[in-house]
Amino acid sequence: MTTMTETSARFREFKMPDVGEGLTEAEILKWFVQPGDTVTDGQVVCEVETAKAAVELPIPFDGVVHELRFPEGTTVDVGQVIIAIDVAPGSGDAPAPAAAPAQEPVEEPEAEAEPKGRTPVLVGYGVAESSTKRRPRKGVSAAPEAAAVAAAVQAELNGHTVPAAPVAPAPVADAPAGGRPLAKPPVRKLAKDLGIDLATVVPTGKDGVITREDVHAAAAPAATAPVAAPAPSQAAPSQAVPEAPAPAVASGSARETRIPVKGVRKAIAQAMVGSAFTAPHVTEFVTVDVTRTMKLVAELKEDKEMAGVRVNPLLIIAKALLVAIKRNPEVNAAWDEANQEIVQKHYVNLGIAAATPRGLIVPNIKDAHDKTLPQLAAALGELVTTARDGKTSPAAMAGGTVTITNVGVFGVDTGTPILNPGESAILAVGAIKLQPWVHKGKVKPRQVTTLALSFDHRLVDGELGSKVLADVAAILEQPKRLITWA
Repeated sequence: MTTMTETSARFREFKMPDVGEGLTEAEILKWFVQPGDTVTDGQVVCEVETAKAAVELPIPFDGVVHELRFPEGTTVDVGQVIIAIDVAPGSGDAPAPAAAPAQEPVEEPEAEAEPKGRTPVLVGYGVAESSTKRRPRKGVSAAPEAAAVAAAVQAELNGHTVPAAPVAPAPVADAPAGGRPLAKPPVRKLAKDLGIDLATVVPTGKDGVITREDVHAAAAPAATAPVAAPAPSQAAPSQAVPEAPAPAVASGSARETRIPVKGVRKAIAQAMVGSAFTAPHVTEFVTVDVTRTMKLVAELKEDKEMAGVRVNPLLIIAKALLVAIKRNPEVNAAWDEANQEIVQKHYVNLGIAAATPRGLIVPNIKDAHDKTLPQLAAALGELVTTARDGKTSPAAMAGGTVTITNVGVFGVDTGTPILNPGESAILAVGAIKLQPWVHKGKVKPRQVTTLALSFDHRLVDGELGSKVLADVAAILEQPKRLITWA
């Protein structure tokens, strides 16, 4: 898909690309440039979140930013223009930005009461919310009026009465020259979730940066303010006025929080529902003594060949599962509903479920079956680090065949995991705990864990699933079998 268009010889437009496999939309998390900034070919101009991951978008040409078509927090369809670039600055008078007509009427509350910029707009007409929050702050003279209007609208959306005086205009006047309050992306997201306009927050951080504590402090007065239904002339068109206000809570805190379902969380929900109600799940369990595996982990940490890589029980469990798949290759398959075929895979892309601030993601190690133990350890370490940094790419999460989910890190014994769509099996690993265990005829304290294997019963029957799980357990109980079975 073409991601840029030419509106004239001077101005070029950059469209939201499909950064994954068939994705239809993405949310703009953060702009790294503003109108008037100079950009070069390959420079990252924004970060977007798709249904799979957060991705940075580079601009494909040089020039000066002429216009940002959508504000941060807006979900944009693939193919819509998100930024216009002046590729020949200084060659003549630049036409007014296409969104200018929609950005002037700051005084109209109806325009600002739109539902948070979620509705896509026609390309070339801009977004009204962008202007009502950003344009007035560039001039100090317009800041008090803009702050008052923004505070009034925000109060109405929260269901609170509007103070008679403007709300904290001082921080707006102290905003940086670019017009945007200084705050890190997580703080901006927090403010957005709490419904707080950063222009009304008093910064306490170094160099005027707004901190999380500042946002919470700004949210506290709103939570404790007396609740009253707005007058008919004040009510936002898209907000229903409750027939009877809820009784006040003693602590003054809100009784519930609503979090928009979008991005990775939305994709997880859709995928899990689709998987749970499409593939007939069967889950089997086994409890196993992994004392020898824990001793092997301790020995490998001292091995010079494993220097510089992460060594932990998950590494041995991953290798054990790969060996079990090698011994039972039929389990590594997929169900093709359209052609009514079972597709056996002769490679293993091993998925590792990772909990991140954006939600659960499952990147996979490509061709894990071909990797030595040190290579597998290095791949696991890189996968975990990338996931924690929020840099996992859509490609890294595509094409998985079998997955491991380590629920034991949360202290639970095990679970009944749901298959990732398109995969045949998923292994859940429970917490490894010291328990009384019969060993060589005597009850002794041993390191014990419980494994759970869920599989698609359309292509994996009970015998095959049991063999795979039994093989994994046997290796973890006697890890020397890695040498003879691998």
